[in-house]
Amino acid sequence: MKEVLREVGMIARSLDSISNIEFKQYDLTKGQYLYLVRICENPGIIQEKLAEMIKVDRTTAARAIQKLKINGFIEKVDDPTNKKIKKLFPTEKGRSVYPFIRRENDYSNSVALAGFSESEIDTIFALLQRVRKNVEKDWEFVKKGNKRIY
Repeated sequence: MKEVLREVGMIARSLDSISNIEFKQYDLTKGQYLYLVRICENPGIIQEKLAEMIKVDRTTAARAIQKLKINGFIEKVDDPTNKKIKKLFPTEKGRSVYPFIRRENDYSNSVALAGFSESEIDTIFALLQRVRKNVEKDWEFVKKGNKRIY
């Protein structure tokens, strides 16, 4: 079997490393930009939904969100109907960095997909979505404390 996931992992780690280096000037480290982008694109999202969207555990999300809050990129706002729920919103600082992150994302996409036809890009996208959906089933299963049988 071809080591498809190794390739996906190398791509993801390479792009993450580039982003962490380039976003350091904005005091965004260790993938915090992922959280900031999702919060900017989904203002008022709750922490649990954000963690699910990024596919990380709640503790990892909580650490990243706390750092973003401390560094002034986001704010937590009490839900008016349920005080236990904190909604996440970008601050002016967070909104000002968002366009740079989007430009980097668009640039990385164009570099990664250089030389591919529109049809090939559509195919890659569709196939990767299928891979993600397959993996999500196990992610949900394991996240609930279950063990996979190999």
